[in-house]
Amino acid sequence: MLAEEFIVIDVESPLWETARPILNAVLRLEQQDEDSATWYGWQKPVLTAFLEGLPAHCTLLVGVWSGEQSIEGQEQVRETLLTGWVAEVVKGRVQSLRTFAALADTDLPPLEQLEPGYQDAMALMRATRKLIAPVAWALFTDKATWDEWIFSDQGLDKGEHLASLAQQGRCVLLGSQTAHRF
Repeated sequence: MLAEEFIVIDVESPLWETARPILNAVLRLEQQDEDSATWYGWQKPVLTAFLEGLPAHCTLLVGVWSGEQSIEGQEQVRETLLTGWVAEVVKGRVQSLRTFAALADTDLPPLEQLEPGYQDAMALMRATRKLIAPVAWALFTDKATWDEWIFSDQGLDKGEHLASLAQQGRCVLLGSQTAHRF
């Protein structure tokens, strides 16, 4: 799943703390036997097949926001970016992992101002395409939906479960590969 020369970029970013547990899980899966490797329903052979089915050079993008929080002294509410990372995939292997902080692009607002709306999602995808590679899949969601998808271990097909969550309006899937799946 991971390239021999896997690179982690911008580990000093506050967003890295939320990406680290996912990377740790992938590292554990990578070290286990091919047939029995599983983590919360994530199976190594399925993940490997997914990665190998992607374009030769592409990215996977994930943005997770907190629930709404009141802005002090105002009636407005604001969602906060909790997790934001980009995995670069080359020939079916994850080559690098970086947070949104590494997407220093003049078209992007500062991280603390990123919102889970269409405009910021498209800006993130443009910056990713410009700086790294085209986005095969981009997932934008809230923390409750993310946790349900990542940590559910009820024998569900993870791809079908994510598609179901998207159809319920609980997350948004974008990218060059979405037309091939839905």
